Amino acid sequence: MLVLLIFRIIIFIIIVAVLIAHLTVPEVSGQPGRVNFYVILCTGLGMTAVAFLIDIFTPKKSLAALAGVFFGLLVGIFISWALSPVLYMINDIYYLHLSDVAIQAIRWIMAICICYLVISIVIRTKDDVRFVIPYVEFAKQTKGTRPLVLDTSAIIDGRIADLYQSKLFDAPLIVPRFVLNELQLIADSADKLKRNRGRRGLDILNKMQTNAVVDIEIDDSVVPEIEEVTGVDQKLMIFTKNCNGRLATTDYNLTKVAQVRAIDVMNINDLASSLKAIALPGETMEVKIIKPGEESDQGIGYLDDGTMVVVEGTRNKIGRDISMSVTSSLQTSAGKMIFGKFEGFLQKSNGNKNRQQSNSYRKTSAARTSQSSKS
Repeated sequence: MLVLLIFRIIIFIIIVAVLIAHLTVPEVSGQPGRVNFYVILCTGLGMTAVAFLIDIFTPKKSLAALAGVFFGLLVGIFISWALSPVLYMINDIYYLHLSDVAIQAIRWIMAICICYLVISIVIRTKDDVRFVIPYVEFAKQTKGTRPLVLDTSAIIDGRIADLYQSKLFDAPLIVPRFVLNELQLIADSADKLKRNRGRRGLDILNKMQTNAVVDIEIDDSVVPEIEEVTGVDQKLMIFTKNCNGRLATTDYNLTKVAQVRAIDVMNINDLASSLKAIALPGETMEVKIIKPGEESDQGIGYLDDGTMVVVEGTRNKIGRDISMSVTSSLQTSAGKMIFGKFEGFLQKSNGNKNRQQSNSYRKTSAARTSQSSKS
């Protein structure tokens, strides 16, 4: 939006300069009645006003590439050249008796306004140009590997940093400014859990920026099409489509919406499920029960990687470390769940050490007693 505003100001200054240059010519300013003077002035101001009004009230669609500006300039020059004979025809038909200087000034103003309108229209409708003119397209062509656009959930999750550290990926990472702003809002939240998650995300982001292996960039570009929509998810999808990248997330709903809108998306949970070893039925695991489950006799615990474990018969064993046997597992884009049944309690390591020390003490005492009895 700022670029377009600057462009409008520059065009206005150019038009004013052209008007002044032609209105101050003695042939125009010193003419009796000043017919040419007023014709140049009124035509210049009228065309400028019409051009700016058409531009302002034309709906905005998308940001243009620099190639669109040059293309619009060429088309505008061609149209103004084609319309130049019309000025002479109007002068002859209506007997306006305009001088060559006046007609030349009008041609200049007309050419500037037409070029301005064509460039402005191409800038905001570049996606539809190919429909009107076949084989002409201003879409951004990405060379090399397509970038990965990170959302807030992928940054907070942190596994993307480990994946890049292992050199599994070499695509550049892009974090849009609005994602960083959302991450800061989460870090400043009054809720302790959200605040910790936000700070974890900022720490992971800082870790990736200082890592020489990870190619990450904070994108500060302002796109009018993105600024007009509300909601970070909507902005993410538009941003990913504009930069011809892929969206990296752990959000299940965002993954589905992006797929519906034909946007390439990489769900880190799906990637992790393809790399994670499957928990087979009958295997034993150790987990700590931290809260009751939905069913009457279920308890819920979590593995170190965040996998939820649902154990039957442990609703009254909250806060205890237990041993369980796996009965089944379920992997979805939302995450992984393991189901099992209670097998027994785990003995604390200190208790085991004390018990071992007690047993060794008893064995030593018994050995001493037997030796003394033999002697």
